[in-house]
Amino acid sequence: MNALVVLLVSIAVLVIGYVTYGKWLAEQWGVDPKQKTPSHEMEDGVDYVPAKAPVLMGHHFSSIAGAGPINGPIQAAVFGWVPVLLWILIGGIFFGAVHDFGALFASIRNKGQSIGEIIESTMGKGAKRLFGVFGYLTLLLVVAAFGSIVASTFGITNAAGAEVSAEVMQANESTAMISILFILLAIAFGFAVYRKNVPLSVATVGGVIGIVAIVAIGLNWHPIAMTYNSWMIVIGLYILVASVTPVWILLQPRDYLSSFLLYFMMAVSIVGVIGASLTGHGSINMPAFNGFVHASSNGLFTTGSMFPALFVTIACGAISGFHSLVASGTSSKQLDNEKDARAIGYGSMLIECALAVVSLCAVGFVWAGASAETSEFASPTAVFAKGISGMVGTFAGADSQAVSVAYNMLVLAVSVFCLTSLDTATRLARYMFQEFFLDNGETYKTATGYKKVLAHPIVATAITVVLGIGLGMTGYTKIWPLFGAANQLLAAVGLMAVCTWLGAMGRNNKMFFIPMGFMLIVTVSSLYQTIMAKIAAVKAGGVDTGWAVVQASIAALLIVLSVVLAVISLRTLVNQHKSDVETAEAK
Repeated sequence: MNALVVLLVSIAVLVIGYVTYGKWLAEQWGVDPKQKTPSHEMEDGVDYVPAKAPVLMGHHFSSIAGAGPINGPIQAAVFGWVPVLLWILIGGIFFGAVHDFGALFASIRNKGQSIGEIIESTMGKGAKRLFGVFGYLTLLLVVAAFGSIVASTFGITNAAGAEVSAEVMQANESTAMISILFILLAIAFGFAVYRKNVPLSVATVGGVIGIVAIVAIGLNWHPIAMTYNSWMIVIGLYILVASVTPVWILLQPRDYLSSFLLYFMMAVSIVGVIGASLTGHGSINMPAFNGFVHASSNGLFTTGSMFPALFVTIACGAISGFHSLVASGTSSKQLDNEKDARAIGYGSMLIECALAVVSLCAVGFVWAGASAETSEFASPTAVFAKGISGMVGTFAGADSQAVSVAYNMLVLAVSVFCLTSLDTATRLARYMFQEFFLDNGETYKTATGYKKVLAHPIVATAITVVLGIGLGMTGYTKIWPLFGAANQLLAAVGLMAVCTWLGAMGRNNKMFFIPMGFMLIVTVSSLYQTIMAKIAAVKAGGVDTGWAVVQASIAALLIVLSVVLAVISLRTLVNQHKSDVETAEAK
């Protein structure tokens, strides 16, 4: 199959989905441009700060993207390009975008509060507590993993303490230098726009020029060389400060500017696909369908049966629970007008779907090497960068400077987005930690006793950073395999929360029934398979029995959590239906 045809058809389908289904959802839910948003109603200059739509789009998209829409499709490609493509398009339009848009809308109608607070309003305080613990632990895992990924792309040693090759070392030092300069550029951008009132268009031009300049500087001057562990500590200090700093100083401008790197990455990818297709090298050289079961030899591809592995592996490219935390955690507190909710909530997810399709084209181009699972293609990022830069090489010359520049810039873009998601995840974890100790409507300023101390932003953030970075330095990989299922369980719970809230508001919520039921089945199936696999591994011997038991226990707890929340949600929906029927009969 020609990659250009796949890409163009996919973009057309996504655009149609946005224009039709996205518009219909906004009408069904009652999105109102005249409604005052939390960013204005509760503006505090720190977390609640109105943002121009392009700026908020940059923040939201940068935060939810990370490496997810690249990693997922590439790891699941072993099942064939047709199943991957279908799940990206169907999942994105009818599952993921509905989930993200719904979470954002519910939050802005609830003073920018998180999904946990929305759950309490419809399902009770007990359900909120369960969600809070689960959501916080999931975010700790994100902080640990993304912190490790960033430190690995900055350090002169790897996570095991071994020194990397000279070539990788130079690339890592350049990436670190560019990232540091990028933070300084973002602060200058925020100061210019929000304090000096420089027009966004003028500041954007200056910001883009600045990005080009710092990339050039970083590639040629990179004096900072530190080990993996040293970078983990520095990253911890950075997110500690960044997560309590007013959003206009760093979060908004950095995410807005970093979105241009992603746009650049997507532009290069599209040009690569078009160029390779026009030169006769644009085929997706992989099977349309490659069987239902697969076992990876080096960890590049997902392992297991297509159901549920496909739907757990492709998260950010179709539906991801992490998105509901971003939508209801930071984005809802910055939305300037409800009319922008569809573009930011629904539209950003569909852009991610487009990036996921590009990733599928990339792995299809280098399928021969990737399917051999050689060291050259040891990670999804390497596969993506090799695939896209290889496509560029079909018309620019395989040995041209353009190929090398494209490869390095693609790797840099992925690293920048991991850092963006890391910062956002830390801020979200701080919100959830605070909410766990505070009653609805209470703040750390009005709380008393130990709650006042633990809910203080600096204390809550410090605890989160110590736990997250500590886990990243000591072995998050032991429980990371559970993240996929945990993240999709989060998506199922997010769908349940918005569904029950819409029901309580008297709005149409039927579009959530199939997505939340399907994601719940996927999650429970995946966790059950994990438990069975760990039990079998322990019986067979040759594994770390302690960690196998821990993994199986966590999986069992997640199943119990999902069942309890599903029962509470179902009971709430049934009661709402009975109430509606009684009201209708009374009339």
